Amino acid sequence: MESVLKQSRRIVVKVGSSLVTNQGQGLDHAALAHWAGQIVKLKKIGKEVVLVSSGAIAEGMQRLKWKKRPHAVHELQAAAAVGQMGLVQAYETCFRKHQLHSAQVLLTHEDLSDRKRYLNARSTLATLLNLNVIPIINENDTVATDEIRFGDNDTLAALVTNLIEADVLVILTDQQGLFTADPRKDAQAKLVEQAKAGDPEIERMAGGAGSEIGRGGMLTKVLAARRAARSGAHTVIASGREADVLIRLARGEAIGTQLLAETMMLAARKQWLADHLQIRGNVTLDEGAVEALAVGGKSLLPVGVTGVHGNFERGEVVGCLDPQGREIARGLVNYNAAETRRILRRGSDEIESLLGYIGEPELIHRDNLVLL
Repeated sequence: MESVLKQSRRIVVKVGSSLVTNQGQGLDHAALAHWAGQIVKLKKIGKEVVLVSSGAIAEGMQRLKWKKRPHAVHELQAAAAVGQMGLVQAYETCFRKHQLHSAQVLLTHEDLSDRKRYLNARSTLATLLNLNVIPIINENDTVATDEIRFGDNDTLAALVTNLIEADVLVILTDQQGLFTADPRKDAQAKLVEQAKAGDPEIERMAGGAGSEIGRGGMLTKVLAARRAARSGAHTVIASGREADVLIRLARGEAIGTQLLAETMMLAARKQWLADHLQIRGNVTLDEGAVEALAVGGKSLLPVGVTGVHGNFERGEVVGCLDPQGREIARGLVNYNAAETRRILRRGSDEIESLLGYIGEPELIHRDNLVLL
């Protein structure tokens, strides 16, 4: 069995608190340098890496000289705000030693459920990767209370995997992977080397809903794999204590547990667009634009639009109609209805002068468009 990382290009790596802190007492700077070094090596062999890192609250507690983790939400939020300064500073120092820059991106689940904010986050992360910058993502604990209460960086990592259409999600923990039972209680427990993401049986192995082991532990990781699989991404759950674990995975070595997505990435995304989103309006295309979409597999540019129908916002789904009024495609639009009316029949190089800004040169990017 070969690791799914070997053939992957874009990877989301999630490191838990135990792998970046000194038993929760502030950041382990040697560990951060270790992760940075492995990520740099991945980049040198052609991988794109987004890092989801815990550790902010632990660092904030140390800076504030708090001995015990507080229970009050506002105190946890304060610790996160203080700790984020140390976390991003430490990572930036590590990556600068390799002549690379990092960027802090703070997200909440709400950012990724709102279509406009979803597109903004997606564009920002894509731009950072194109600029050869390492995005370091954490939940915006300072303003979001649910994330702190549930310790949900596993879910956030899966949502980011969906967001940037990553090939693989790597969840690094202090456990070897998923076992058939809790290895701390059952000597007969065996490591699950490979399984299907979303299989109810592996969720039962991970502890099941409401069980003690499942509270913020292996179950959240298995559920994150199921979420990542929705966009066709595989998941690897492995021990961050393994020497050079990311490098070895990228070379093809099978480490930990692989949870495989059944649906290919493109098919999953197209099905999601076609079946599960409500249309907020329509745009009518000329014959040239219809051919560009249907035959050439191109993005939809403003110049090919002849009419706008409805009152949609950026990031919402619009239908694409041919000159006879038949819907031939649908996708996520980069400009709202009023803006689209101002730029239709115009070249992409005119968008900024017409609107005062340019979000994207396309009205609908081909990655966000499905033919019907």
